[in-house]
Parts: sequence; C-alpha cells; structure tokens
Amino acid sequence: MPDSTDHPVDSSQHQSPTNSPPSYIGRFAPSPSGPLHMGSLVAALASYLDARSNHGKWLVRMEDLDPPRESKEAADQILDALDKTGLHWDDSVLYQSQRKDAYLEALEILSRQDLIFACDCTRQQIQESGGVYPGTCRLRHLPEESGKALRCRVTDEVISFTDQIQAFQSQHLQDDIGDFVVKRKDGLFAYQLAVVVDDDFQKVSHIVRGIDLMDSTARQIYLQQKLGFQQPCYAHIPVIVNQLGQKLSKQHKAKPIDPDDSVALLLEALRYLNQDPDPALNSSNNDDILKWGIAHWNPARLTDRQEISEFEAPL
Repeated sequence: MPDSTDHPVDSSQHQSPTNSPPSYIGRFAPSPSGPLHMGSLVAALASYLDARSNHGKWLVRMEDLDPPRESKEAADQILDALDKTGLHWDDSVLYQSQRKDAYLEALEILSRQDLIFACDCTRQQIQESGGVYPGTCRLRHLPEESGKALRCRVTDEVISFTDQIQAFQSQHLQDDIGDFVVKRKDGLFAYQLAVVVDDDFQKVSHIVRGIDLMDSTARQIYLQQKLGFQQPCYAHIPVIVNQLGQKLSKQHKAKPIDPDDSVALLLEALRYLNQDPDPALNSSNNDDILKWGIAHWNPARLTDRQEISEFEAPL
C-alpha cells in the first residue's frame, strides 16, 4: 500500500468519524483512465453517504491494472477532485498495480482446487457461441504461457444474493456466463479476481456501486466462496445515461467535472440520487451539504431504478 505522501492529497488526515473499529467498511474504486466525471462522482457520493450514515469507514482504491489505459496523472486528478468536493477517505489509497503478488497467491489457491485452466479461444469464437463461454479448453490441458488467458472453472449452480437497492438477484454462471477470465492473454490480472482479493484485503463489508457492475456480482461471490472470503453486502445504484441511452462514462466522452464548483456538483449529485436536497443548501458549503446528505441518506428512494437521464437532475 503506497504512502499518501506519494500523492498531492494527504489522506492520512482523513479520519473515520468514530473512534471504535467500524463494522461497516465501504469503498470507491475508480479506474484512473481520465478525470472524474458526474457519473463517477454520483457513485462516489452514494458510497460515501452510505458509509458515513452507518458510522463506517470509507476507503478509496485505484483500479490501475491496465497501464495502456490508465495513468498516475489521472489518479491524482481523481483524488484531488474528491478532496475538493469534501469526500475525504480514511486510510491510505490502495493501488492495484502494487498488489500483483496477492493476485498470484489467489490464483494458486484456485489452481489447487483444479479451478484454473489455460484458454486460447478468441472473442469471436465465444461470440459465435452466443457470448457464453462453452468450455472449449476445459479438457485440453493447454500449458499456461504467454498468449493464453487463464479461466476459472464454474460449477453447475445458481448464485443468488439480495441487493440492498435492486432486491433479489440470481444467476446461473454455467448457463449465463461460463468459465470466466481471471488473467488475460496479455498477462494482466482480470477485474473479477483483483476486486475480490482487494475487497477481502481491505475488509470491505458493503459495496455501493453502479448497476452496470451487477452482472459481475455472481462471479465475484463465486470467487469469494472458493477463496474462503466473507461476502460483502451489495447495493447497486442506477447509472446516469446520456441522450443516446449510453452510460455516462469516459468511453462515451463524459465531460470532466470542475471540482472548483463543488457546491453545485454535490447538490446536482444529490438530485441524481433522488435525495431532494433542501433548497437552503444552495447558499451553503461542502461540509454542510455532506452533513445534510449523511443525515437524510435514503437509498430506498432509488429502489428498482436502473437508469437516470443526465437531464433528470434539475438545476
């Protein structure tokens, strides 16, 4: 875990609001492929409010496992934007790029259970099978070498969980997903493995994130079970979509936020989260807005919603 002095924001000063060890630990885990945009700020605010309203800790983790797409500059911009909007994290920021030994150890645990195999299938081949991996390389016993992905073998079972916002969820991994990648052909560790290992390492108990990641949850629960990890509670908030119905993201050219306009940003984010902030907060400051948000946080106001139009939050 890097020391916070490596970065422009001193996270060591961001202390938990309670002196006793919290039973709730939440996190925000952006990919540093560009500056923070409104969709990411809304996700960060939701996880922050949920943690603070439960007197818990709130952590920040940089999911920087893909060097061609991500940069230290973008990570620093994200941290600076969070700090300027008053979203102060506890403990030092965790960087996945420094966690490779932990991921290798997890792969070894899975391998000892005969759950890992090498695969040279292409995306096109899998798409021709309906997008679900058909188990082509399960019994081929290919050597684990450069140019081959490593997949985790799934069993014939249903993975279920109750989402705190989206209610009961269920997925049959074998029919809906198939054996999934835990290490990519280019040698990079896959998101599914890294996020599970790091959530356990940081003792994350509650995960609040966008509904676009809910399809990954069953795979992550499956890995938690196989690795002997505790299962966190999940809450998936609706994502903001543009006028084309696309998720607000860097990929779809979402505009970076201006952290110097933090009061307006926080109020807009609260409206996206359907929290109906008090109009008196328009002339307030970050701290007062966040105190109001913590005191009035009601995730039930997002129940069963999957999308929010980017034009839905009133000015």
